[in-house]
Amino acid sequence: MSEKNRHLSLFAAVSLVISSMVGTGVFTSLGYQLVDIQSVFAILMLWLIGGVISLFGALSYCELASALPKSGGEYYLLSRILHPSIGLSAGLVSATVGFSAPAVLAAIALASYLNPIVPFFNVKIVAIFVILAMNLMHAYSLDTGKSFQVWSTLLKLLIIFSFVSIGLLYDDKQNISFIPKSEDFEILFSPEFAVNLVWVSYAYAGWNSSIYVVGEIIQPNKNIFRSILIGTLIVTALYVLLNYVFLLISPKDVLIGKIEIGYISSINLFGFKTAKVVSFFIGLLLLSTVSSYVYIGPRIIQAIGKDYEKINFLSKVNKQGVPLNAFSLQLFISLIFIISSTFEEVMLYTGIILIITTSITVCSLIYLRIKEPNLNRVYKVWGYPFTPIIFIALNTWILYYTTKLQPFESLIGVCLIVISLGLYFLIKTET
Repeated sequence: MSEKNRHLSLFAAVSLVISSMVGTGVFTSLGYQLVDIQSVFAILMLWLIGGVISLFGALSYCELASALPKSGGEYYLLSRILHPSIGLSAGLVSATVGFSAPAVLAAIALASYLNPIVPFFNVKIVAIFVILAMNLMHAYSLDTGKSFQVWSTLLKLLIIFSFVSIGLLYDDKQNISFIPKSEDFEILFSPEFAVNLVWVSYAYAGWNSSIYVVGEIIQPNKNIFRSILIGTLIVTALYVLLNYVFLLISPKDVLIGKIEIGYISSINLFGFKTAKVVSFFIGLLLLSTVSSYVYIGPRIIQAIGKDYEKINFLSKVNKQGVPLNAFSLQLFISLIFIISSTFEEVMLYTGIILIITTSITVCSLIYLRIKEPNLNRVYKVWGYPFTPIIFIALNTWILYYTTKLQPFESLIGVCLIVISLGLYFLIKTET
């Protein structure tokens, strides 16, 4: 792509990374984590370790994206490095489960947070409306969608910083200790801790967002690395602080198994009336998350359409460069998710699939170092080979215990990847 067609500044790219990451997971995961883990220290370590895993993955992705700066994310990288069938499989699951499903989860969470204010609205109907609105906005105008992304991300950060600041000053704090006990370290190596890292990994999903739009980023050789690193570090700090505040101001027993963690915590912090207002604003900030996934997903579908003649219609763009057919397909997939699945089911197999695809991609970094040692690498991952190896090892540990404790969701994730792999042989052009 020529430089004149690049329109995403570093600030816009960082906004895309942050808005993709901060959203559904951090405002919904804690309730499910508390079902298995009661240790406050272990809960905070979940979020810190999740941040370290994401950072190691982000550093690895930066090398790949700076060496091979082309839009398409895992689809392009794995097609180029390993094999087109592997790239297509990763691209399809990224575009569907990787982006359509998280957009749906954010829309459902948004509707749940609006429910205390407008309880007469059906959650799924509101989620459908939000998905439709975001798709129409991004499909209508590139500039409008980009401006919304930047400003909604700033609003999101302002709301979170305000919530954390007020929470830290709260007088009636819970009588809990964040100092670890000997048994807390046993929890860190337990199967339950590993499985709950799936929820955390989902909450951090989006750290690689800027590589999907490499072709639209100004000065990609510099700004890909900067956007991913800055975005991941900011979000890790926010997540640890936010969960610290949730646990500080809310009794654990009222949070267990609940989705709208932010609203429940706001009741303790502000009272019922003000909590409804806070819940409304949390719902608004989730619009940014829906927007970011809706913006990125069709770009992967468009990249796939360019390379396969049988689905070339998906690559068509309008005069503004918006891939309308790809948007339509993503919208259709999102609506199916809303109608057919529960929140917990979608989140689990989404997290599992994202862990698998990112792990394979980081493995390809090591393979590329061996296969093409002389490739021009503007950025080389810090701590190589330990950084990618630790990322792969931790994700393998998570997947091992998740398969043992959550076999159904794991099977769904693997089946979706296998089906996507098989589609390559149906749509490839014979030579």
